[in-house]
Amino acid sequence: MAGRVPTRLDSGMDVAGEGCKREAPWKKMSKEELEHQYSPSRWVVRRGPEEALKTYFQMGNHATQRARASRRSLLDVPYGDGEGEKLDIYFPKEASEALPFLVFFHGGYWQSGSKDTSAFMVSPLTEEGVAVVIVAYDLAPKGALDRMVDQVTQSITFVQTRYPGNQGIYLCGHSAGAHLAAMMLLADWTKRGVTPNLKGFPGDRAWLASLHSPLTGFFLVSGIYDLEPLMHTSENACLLTTLEDAQRNSPQWRLETAPMPPKDPACHILVIVGQHDSPEFHRQSREFYQTLRRGGWRASLDELQGVDHFEILWNLTRKDFALTQIILKTIFQESW
Repeated sequence: MAGRVPTRLDSGMDVAGEGCKREAPWKKMSKEELEHQYSPSRWVVRRGPEEALKTYFQMGNHATQRARASRRSLLDVPYGDGEGEKLDIYFPKEASEALPFLVFFHGGYWQSGSKDTSAFMVSPLTEEGVAVVIVAYDLAPKGALDRMVDQVTQSITFVQTRYPGNQGIYLCGHSAGAHLAAMMLLADWTKRGVTPNLKGFPGDRAWLASLHSPLTGFFLVSGIYDLEPLMHTSENACLLTTLEDAQRNSPQWRLETAPMPPKDPACHILVIVGQHDSPEFHRQSREFYQTLRRGGWRASLDELQGVDHFEILWNLTRKDFALTQIILKTIFQESW
């Protein structure tokens, strides 16, 4: 089931100008329907909502305990001055700075989740030579969305500065974490003093350096890219997001209203959604992908067959899982 290959949805898809933009379908939904659409646990197909959430956290905890026991690691490394600004780094057996790094941001609607239960992909990726970084950030209500975005930017700056000889930094986020990762497309790396690692890149290095992006690829898994619908659900009771907050922190809205050219045309963005994610999660992924393509970004959209919002992540503990293989083949530039 979980190892089935994804359905590639980008071929033949219209990404040209849409002409008259239709009203967003969520605006016609009742409050009850919006609540249903944005409650991922209500869409699981093999378990009840409570069992799915329980299994998700149990598997995350088990994967993290296993990774800490079996992999060389640096835990609770501060990337900033804040109490919650910590990250864990897991390394392959072969010691080297010249490694690809995958940086992961957990989900939980910006108000739950932890790096201490999110090391799902550590074992299969480190086994193949990828260093994995799991990032903590301040959750709501302590952390506002602007603060979380700043912390994520800061964590990437830390990784690039500490490991300047890396062979590429890849971002992976799940659900709310995919939103935070996607916001990094808008980051001003020049202000952070961060430049990409140019080792091994052919061509004009001065031009490449001018891009000022340390990021090589994105894996955006079951994400939310337009935050406005969430203002009308119970999730906003903790987030207290205003319309201005939602727009400022929505990569979908930002890229639609003020398009910007890709900072690195070679950077590959994979927008991934589970077959059993809700229709609204599918719509958000599809529309964000279309916005990226219209803006000239190198993007793909994939529907991963046979998995729901939680299975798509916990199956990353398996090397033979389709998404694990996509990540490895993308990092090592293999055809999939």
